[in-house]
Amino acid sequence: MTRVVVLGAGIIGAACARELALAGCAVTVADRGGPAAGTTAHGEGNVLVSDKGPGPELELARLSRELWPAILDGDPNAGGVEWDAKGGIVVATTSAGAEALTEFATAQREAGVAAEDLDAAALFAAEPHLTRDFAKAVHYPEDAQVQPAGAAVALLAAAVRAGAVLRTGCEVLGAVRRGGRITGVRTSGGTIEADAVVNAAGPWSGEVAARLGVRLGVRPRRGEVLVTAPMPPTVFHKVYDADYVGAVGSGAGELQASAVVESTRAGTILLGSSRRRVGFDDRIRPEVLSVIAAKALRLFPSLAGAPVMRAYGGFRPYVDDHLPVIGADPHLEGLWHATGHEGAGIGLSAGTAAVLRDLMLGRAPAIDAAPFRADRPAAQCEGENR
Repeated sequence: MTRVVVLGAGIIGAACARELALAGCAVTVADRGGPAAGTTAHGEGNVLVSDKGPGPELELARLSRELWPAILDGDPNAGGVEWDAKGGIVVATTSAGAEALTEFATAQREAGVAAEDLDAAALFAAEPHLTRDFAKAVHYPEDAQVQPAGAAVALLAAAVRAGAVLRTGCEVLGAVRRGGRITGVRTSGGTIEADAVVNAAGPWSGEVAARLGVRLGVRPRRGEVLVTAPMPPTVFHKVYDADYVGAVGSGAGELQASAVVESTRAGTILLGSSRRRVGFDDRIRPEVLSVIAAKALRLFPSLAGAPVMRAYGGFRPYVDDHLPVIGADPHLEGLWHATGHEGAGIGLSAGTAAVLRDLMLGRAPAIDAAPFRADRPAAQCEGENR
């Protein structure tokens, strides 16, 4: 039986552990904290196709969107995980934004994505509290949301039921090598022997890779979210400004912000989003929250009097070419990577795990995995890993 150590108990590590355990591997999941305690706990739970243009990431997103309901429906113990196939609405508030959104949605339709133009009547029937000052709106019925920490715990629980072992408070210190390949990891809790190791440490993947003696171009990119107090039903889809796609695709280190507004089943409303490259500086910046709030009010002016209950931020694993890293390390045999999803890790986790499983077991994945390979230039550049 192949022994696999998965480094990271967030949503990506949990999904990989589940797939590998179900495939018959002897899996150990090691995390220096606890399950879903890092990036996963600081996400919104997006499962989106609306923000991805034609290409490999969209293919991965569509695979994941297909797998997520099957995973949750097929697990009788996952009944408590919040899954909401609410759909998404992208709104352009300027003529330039409308032109860009039209072009983007047309390309997505050609790639097979359901993207429906909304006139004013349809838009306000779907979102009655939305601003009347809009230039174009597109509905994406495939967009969904899952409660991220609950989903990660459910995936880990499924892995454990399939025989996996979870070790928390277990920090990676280095690699055990023999004959040019990795045969285990040294951790703060002792050495764990393995036939294969999966680096699923999210924003810390670059640092973990360095401790294992290889290079990986994954750096942290910070994002913040505002959370209102519970409110009467106000937002019924995931609604975001067309500028969001540009903010996601930007490689700039300075603040990138756009309006992203959605509700939760608890009645709170999540207001995002921001992207900044600040290393692992975890300070909440009021000026960033102010920008987020102002952009959200542009879409939903009625939220001006909404009480804000809290704000939180987290680090996302950023790669310069905006594609995840999924596959074998080019320099250390037996080491695999599943990381670099930035803010899309929740949605892409199911597909990532399926692709990684197939690659590790010598099968042909459901999609072309070559664009995600770990030996591409962006994945091998030296990044700011601390």
